[in-house]
Amino acid sequence: MLVMTGTGTGVGKTITTAAIAALAVAGGQRVAVLKPAQTGVAPDEPGDLADVRRLAGRDVTTRELRRYPDPLSPEAAARRSGLPSLDPGEIARAASDLDTGHDLTLIEGAGGLLVRFDQRGSSLADVAWSLGSLVIVVAEAGLGTLNATALTAEVATKRGLTVAGVIIGSWPAEPDLAALSNLEDLPVAAGAPLLGALPAGLGDASPEEFLSAARAGLSPWFGGEFDPELFAGCASAGK
Repeated sequence: MLVMTGTGTGVGKTITTAAIAALAVAGGQRVAVLKPAQTGVAPDEPGDLADVRRLAGRDVTTRELRRYPDPLSPEAAARRSGLPSLDPGEIARAASDLDTGHDLTLIEGAGGLLVRFDQRGSSLADVAWSLGSLVIVVAEAGLGTLNATALTAEVATKRGLTVAGVIIGSWPAEPDLAALSNLEDLPVAAGAPLLGALPAGLGDASPEEFLSAARAGLSPWFGGEFDPELFAGCASAGK
């Protein structure tokens, strides 16, 4: 079981979750993806899990616990809509139920590790702690990502969590100096290895192209072929 968190919103968390799921399915594993709270999406609109199924395949089991129309944190969106909020216990029970019938369960949070689910301040960090799950941090490539990544890792450590690694969720086609430098510095900030870098725009790929990019962009830890040193060398050389 893996808890997928980001250093913020829009860092490529859903694409990264789908990539890990796609590789696991290709390797013969039974995979489930749990999205505790989907915000900013109307009841009849496709959400993040629709992207996971489209990219990783229909063999992935998906489950969403709450959906709120406003593009806010789950707690704020629940409060504004008058709909029930979530608590870590409900999320943990749903994750455990899924995990009993699957080889890999991925829990995709909303935003960062401490985004609130309810008025008590419960967060994804509480869910990860209750499940004893490893945390994967999805980070941006460029300027400002080191601080956000370090803060996420520090909070995780203080909460008794283990960060298994960091993945760059959207690697630019033309990386600047900051992005290239961050290939070396992100693992230091996270206190954990760089386990992948997925190309920007990957969400528009066909399932076949997506699987190929996932394999190239994710570590052997997930069943991929990503080598951080080789990737850094090729990126610096403009290849």
